[in-house]
Formats: sequence, structure tokens, C-alpha cells
Amino acid sequence: MTDMPSISSSGPSFLATQTAKLTQAASDAKNSFATALNRAQVTIGVKPKAGFTSGPTYQATTLAGQTQAAFNNTVNAAKSALHIK
Repeated sequence: MTDMPSISSSGPSFLATQTAKLTQAASDAKNSFATALNRAQVTIGVKPKAGFTSGPTYQATTLAGQTQAAFNNTVNAAKSALHIK
């Protein structure tokens, strides 16, 4: 049989360990979500990767920038073909 002092001392230790593990898991999940959200925002173009909101760096690193660059290239090609300045 197990004596009562060993059970009473292992209970709080077990709870403290489980609480610490849950706290760490919650922190890891929060950090993973924040990282994924940041990557999505940068990729879509909602948030600039390096502080740029226009120009070659913005156009190269974001979907919005790439779309904008493609649109501008199309417009410029049409203007050139039609000899519009």
C-alpha cells in the first residue's frame, strides 16, 4: 500500500507540472498563430515585409505588389502599342 504522505506530496507536483505544460502549449500555439498570420499578411500585401509600401521591394515581396506591377506593366505596354504618352 502507498502511504498518504507520498500521495499528498505528489498531487500538487503533478498539478504544477501539468499546469506548466499547458501554459507552454498555449504559448507555443499563440506564437505559431502569430507567425502564420504575419507571413500571410506579408504575402498578401496587407503588411509590408520591410517597411516598404511601394517600389521594387514591395512589388517583389507581396502579392499585392506583384499584382500592381503586372497591372502597371500591362497599362504601359498598351500605351506604348497605341503610342500614348
